[in-house]
Amino acid sequence: MRASSFSPARESRLAQLRGLVEDRGNVPLADAARLLAVSAMTIRRDLAHPGATLACHGAHIVSRLPAPGESYTLDAENERHLANKRRASRHAAGLVRAGDSLFIDCGTTMPHLAAALPPDVPLDVVCYSMNVASILCRRPKTQVMLLGGLYQSSSATFFCEEAIAYLARLGIDKAFISAGGVHPERGASCSNFSEVPVKQAAIARAAMSVLVVDDSKLGGLKPALFAGLDQFSRIIVGGSPERRWRTRLKSAPLDIVT
Repeated sequence: MRASSFSPARESRLAQLRGLVEDRGNVPLADAARLLAVSAMTIRRDLAHPGATLACHGAHIVSRLPAPGESYTLDAENERHLANKRRASRHAAGLVRAGDSLFIDCGTTMPHLAAALPPDVPLDVVCYSMNVASILCRRPKTQVMLLGGLYQSSSATFFCEEAIAYLARLGIDKAFISAGGVHPERGASCSNFSEVPVKQAAIARAAMSVLVVDDSKLGGLKPALFAGLDQFSRIIVGGSPERRWRTRLKSAPLDIVT
């Protein structure tokens, strides 16, 4: 009898890889192998399996482009997440007032928040992501403080211990935090361990800490836990999550933006 081609271990790895690619857009093969504790060759074999929605190009894992005639369901799903990230970001930006001192996290949602900030108002903004800084630096009345250190290509961020110490000395009115997973019991998590001390320092220093995510993150759990949900002043979710999340995410005021 021919053995089934289904492998729970492979399916688990592919699910984790899809989560990483959704968070970052693309993932270096070496980083993926390290995070999943397998060899790069194992990941290449997983991606070569029929039905995989990811591919490896130039030593980076990316979403596989559909062949002619294939369904565009994955593209539609990604577009849905993009729209919900923008909805959550615009709602979060509505909390900002002229003269605020802000911290803006990294990730695929935060550039939308940076772009949605009220125009022509004076702001002081601390960030550590190239993607966010490139948007903020075009705002004439925004003073940008980019935390330095070693560049992390997987997340387009910088990290060093001195930057954490600098952040710990700042006064922050509002910290906008991203997450790759929001679990009602375990808390907020991300995929990059280097982000954890930065997020934690920002949450600790901020008068108001705001978690900003799209609804695909609800129930998710990434490798690096960084905060309990009760540490946030407010949780903003873009999309149309199931009603049960209104009661499960009860540690902080919840704004659902549809």
